[in-house]
Amino acid sequence: ADVRAIAPSGTPLSPRLVISASRAPQRAHASPARSLARPGATSVPSSRMATVTASLPLRAAARAGPAPSRAPPSDAAFFPGRPWQRGLAARGRPREPAGWFRAEALSGGGGGGPPRREPMAPPYNVLITGSTKGIGYALARKFLKAGDNVVICSRSAERVESVRNDLKKEFGEQHVWGTVCDVREGKDVKALVDFARDKLEYIDIWINNAGSNAYSYKPLVETSDEALIEVITTNTLGLMLCCREAINMMWNQPRGGHIFNIDGAGSDGRPTPRFAAYGATKRSVVHLTKSLQAELQMNEVNNVVVHNLSPGMVTTDLLMSGATTKQAKFFINILAETPDVVADYLVPNIREIPTNQSMKPTYIRFLTGLKAYSRIFSRIAFGARRNKYVAED
Repeated sequence: ADVRAIAPSGTPLSPRLVISASRAPQRAHASPARSLARPGATSVPSSRMATVTASLPLRAAARAGPAPSRAPPSDAAFFPGRPWQRGLAARGRPREPAGWFRAEALSGGGGGGPPRREPMAPPYNVLITGSTKGIGYALARKFLKAGDNVVICSRSAERVESVRNDLKKEFGEQHVWGTVCDVREGKDVKALVDFARDKLEYIDIWINNAGSNAYSYKPLVETSDEALIEVITTNTLGLMLCCREAINMMWNQPRGGHIFNIDGAGSDGRPTPRFAAYGATKRSVVHLTKSLQAELQMNEVNNVVVHNLSPGMVTTDLLMSGATTKQAKFFINILAETPDVVADYLVPNIREIPTNQSMKPTYIRFLTGLKAYSRIFSRIAFGARRNKYVAED
């Protein structure tokens, strides 16, 4: 007989129940109600309780030290009703049923149990997509200045080679690596993960920075098919592919990991005329991040966290290519900052999360509402930042 006979199919057994079975026989028989009864549970007739108690498989008294090895059940047994997590387990991380682990750890005096998440400590291993120019490049340099190791990537092999050589001259051969990756292609993102594992073994911080507006600022009705496909596949499909592979990679790491999705204009729900497609994709970034946070919590993955990162308006080629109207020039001069200034703020705040061993989702913003309104007031009242980056007509 087995205690599973009285548990509904697929119900995980309480570790306390298993532990009570491993205690001395007289204790299990002397107080059956203490082992099986729970607050609010329906009372069990004493005759049936005696039968169940008698059928409990008793084990020898617990000894300190690791739990005895046993053949792990199938992935289906690990995660009943959770095909997503079974898929993760199939990718190579050995998993045991949570209840079994807890029972063995307690009965073994704390010597056994599942491997705990290792604490993160600097230097961190950082991967940044779209990091050969703009804010991605500035973030890479700032992490390297902090002593971290960085993997850069881009669609252009020429830019990757050039930037990697420049950074190696400044920060040394053993701190920066680069590879070609088109985030729109699943095989490229998988190859990026393999490259990072080969060079650094694991990634602590993964920043999804790659994005595109196809350098197009015009109404949607005038936007070409090619431009729309470029924007949507890079900003939405590419982000999803990177998040999927980053989660699969970090879930298998003892240290876990942190994923940061960079938002952009439109992420707050405000309209983005002349680049409607871009704004729509950036609005979806926030939704995707929240959904991934919920999925990880639902599937009890507690060593990977997905965050949002908001750099605000940054004077990149992408932004400056749209400085063609009086309104655009006005707001660029007031609100925009150079990539280096933004990176100087963001990187310490990003690094603070693993340093503090925090596993809570965070939204790091450079350009807050208060800062934006303050700058607008200063401009109107004192003419501050006029013509700072572009000449206003």
